[in-house]
Amino acid sequence: MDLAFIAEIVPRLLAGLPLTLQLAGMSILLGTGIALPLALAQQLNKPLLGWPIRSYVAVFRGTPLLVQIFLIYYGLGQFRPFLQQIGLWGLFREPYWCAILALTLNTTAYGSEIMRGALQTVPRGQIEAAKALGMNRLQVLRLVVLPLALRQALPGYSNEIILMIKGSSLASIVTLMEVTGIAQGIISQTYRAIEVFVCAGAIYLALNFTVSRALAALEHRLSRHLRLAVDRAEINK
Repeated sequence: MDLAFIAEIVPRLLAGLPLTLQLAGMSILLGTGIALPLALAQQLNKPLLGWPIRSYVAVFRGTPLLVQIFLIYYGLGQFRPFLQQIGLWGLFREPYWCAILALTLNTTAYGSEIMRGALQTVPRGQIEAAKALGMNRLQVLRLVVLPLALRQALPGYSNEIILMIKGSSLASIVTLMEVTGIAQGIISQTYRAIEVFVCAGAIYLALNFTVSRALAALEHRLSRHLRLAVDRAEINK
């Protein structure tokens, strides 16, 4: 293992970290914003809403993210006249926005299922109690259902965030120079794949470790009331 070579390439790989964070962060934010309404729509038990959402989720959960990126990046080019007509070609001809779209659609599908499961865990008794206090449906949703559901969804969504950070590496196949893209460029110049990919993997590992610890701390803070209830129960025994 050539330490001098590693010391040379690590700064070059780190130069792609901001783009990696942009891809993962923007797709997660957009995906979460779309996933929650989709999950809520499925709770209405209306077939006209439920079937299209379930079909979308099945497609994007059942196909590889790599295929989705290829279809969006290369496939949208076949609709260039239509996209030009509606003024979107300038957006979708850019690899960055194609990658964002693919990552967002993918994480939305997984996120909506996480949210749907979390919404179903909200105790019916708490909803009925909120209604008995005179809350309307919007207040019940905002003050009771969503806080409880989001807390329940956090562990599953933490895994999805980590998967998106790793999934952002696939953006390198559409010429985006994030960490993996830069790593491939260095390998094509030096033919030293082991050192380069070990360093790139270490960067992803450190990033995901930091994110997982931050999310674990958030989960610990949000569940403080549960620990207090357990402590009180132990004291009262």
